[in-house]
Amino acid sequence: MLDRLHSKKGLQLFIALIAGFLFGFLLQKGGATKYNVIIGQLLLEDNTVVKIMLSAVVTGMIGVYAMKGMGIAKLHPKPGSWVTAGIGGLIFGVGFAVLGYCPGTVAGAVGNGAMDALAGGVVGIIIGAGLFAGVYAKLLPFLNKGSFKKLTLPELLNVNEWIVIMPAIAVIVLLLVLLERAGL
Repeated sequence: MLDRLHSKKGLQLFIALIAGFLFGFLLQKGGATKYNVIIGQLLLEDNTVVKIMLSAVVTGMIGVYAMKGMGIAKLHPKPGSWVTAGIGGLIFGVGFAVLGYCPGTVAGAVGNGAMDALAGGVVGIIIGAGLFAGVYAKLLPFLNKGSFKKLTLPELLNVNEWIVIMPAIAVIVLLLVLLERAGL
């Protein structure tokens, strides 16, 4: 089944388009495309975004590993480096704090008609991607410093995936319950 899906690029794009619309719809319904909700999260006054993201992590873990177990999905972890993760995190954090949107919520906010997301977010993404593409070859030797292998946590621990997934889900659900009970 997996091979049939991998050979149909049009179907893959259609599934991605539907998933993207669903993701944007759920972000909008959850309130994560609103500037005030994002700023409330950054000020630690409103945990709506954390709750949405943790719920997405649980759903994603279950969904991805269930599809992998059924043979309809494969994992393709990518290698990385501490330098790229650190620099990427800093750029993301600064952009998030200055604009009040992350790349996903920028798209949702543009769909809601937020001109600040269009003018600042989309334009910033395009300029940033262009600048990065222009200097990538020169940065490559530096970016590979502190590299790590393409390894998942279950592979690193040499255990069945569900031995890592189930406790992680339990901890995340407990955190969600505590946040909700605390009214945060």
